[in-house]
Amino acid sequence: MSQVSEERDERVSDTPPLGPAAEPDPVSRLEPASETPAGQRKSDSATNARAESGAAAGNLGESGGESAKGAKGVPAGGLAKGAKAAPKGGLAEGAKAASKGGSAKGAAEGESVVPGGKPERGAKTGPVNGGKAEPAAADGKPGDEAKAEPEKKASRAGRNLPAAIGVGLLLGAAIIVSLLTVRFIFIGVIAAAIAVGTFEFSGVLRRVADTKVALIPVLVGGQAMIWLAWPFGREGALTAFVLTVLACLLWRLPGGAKGYVRDVSASVFAAAYLPLFGAFAAMLVPPHDGVGRVLTFLIGVVASDTGGYIAGVLGGKHPMAPTISPKKSWEGFAGSMIAGIVAGVLTISLMLDGHAWQGVIFGAAIVLTATLGDLVESLIKRDLGIKDMGTLLPGHGGIMDRLDSLLPSAVVSWLLLSAFVPA
Repeated sequence: MSQVSEERDERVSDTPPLGPAAEPDPVSRLEPASETPAGQRKSDSATNARAESGAAAGNLGESGGESAKGAKGVPAGGLAKGAKAAPKGGLAEGAKAASKGGSAKGAAEGESVVPGGKPERGAKTGPVNGGKAEPAAADGKPGDEAKAEPEKKASRAGRNLPAAIGVGLLLGAAIIVSLLTVRFIFIGVIAAAIAVGTFEFSGVLRRVADTKVALIPVLVGGQAMIWLAWPFGREGALTAFVLTVLACLLWRLPGGAKGYVRDVSASVFAAAYLPLFGAFAAMLVPPHDGVGRVLTFLIGVVASDTGGYIAGVLGGKHPMAPTISPKKSWEGFAGSMIAGIVAGVLTISLMLDGHAWQGVIFGAAIVLTATLGDLVESLIKRDLGIKDMGTLLPGHGGIMDRLDSLLPSAVVSWLLLSAFVPA
């Protein structure tokens, strides 16, 4: 027994003790720890995820450790699949470790690695085929970064200008023809535009804000406001508006208490903002010089919009209301004011036999109300998170996007023209 014990002790003493695994070379943690003679284990790195960068492969470090199976190492900051890597942040797709804070996560998701291991979104990557990373360079040279295609420069006009001009000319021609033939047809044009605008507005509120406008009462009451303004003037429009509000209150009753105030408020707002304001434009038609009054109103608004648009595109540098309408500038407002005043002086002097000073006041007032009307609708659209109220008019958006400056200006036009040039 003692001899066997001595032989066993001698055999154990001849076997060198197992030590801790060698620390991996800090240059690249893609290399596994050196394998010990006592138990050589094959690395079970993901063989399906092969990252090829195209840079010269070689031994990294002096430990003689073999690079991770299926992933070729590149010197401190190699590129994997076109992703950008900062120095000492080499990236290998599919590898579970990266060198000195480099991140392997997100290589296929379009992330680039910055020092400190924080991924940055937006790096271009090549196609992923079964986990195999391929260089994304267009010319096929290994290690080259993919070059993004140059983006088309956005038009300074901000919209499809030819389509916008074409639609504007068609609408203007239709209005002029209606005024020069039977001027009361223009009231029908107003009524149709208000009906379409009401559909657009109620549809946007329903889809975006889950708000239900009492569409039938607002449509019927809106038409009553416009057509009753023809023979009865303000009394007819106001009476129809009050009855419309009452109908909206009753129409929403069966829907219950939930959202009642919200829906009724939206219905009343729609009835006031669209048909009631539109009724003031209809009241410009009945006087004997109704054609001149309507044209004075329309030319003033168009001049304001056109002058502001041209001045803003050519020299707009100081935003007027950046949180509401970033493209509207003080330079554009100055252009609107100049064009609006000139248009006011000419139209009131030539069409309505008024005075030049009246034209100055009228033009300045129209510019103010048209600009405020545009800002109000921009704020409504920003609140709802939409760009346009509709898509009916190419280059313009929807009908509501053209009525924004016309509706409040119609009220001011009727008030000032009634005072300056009594019928």
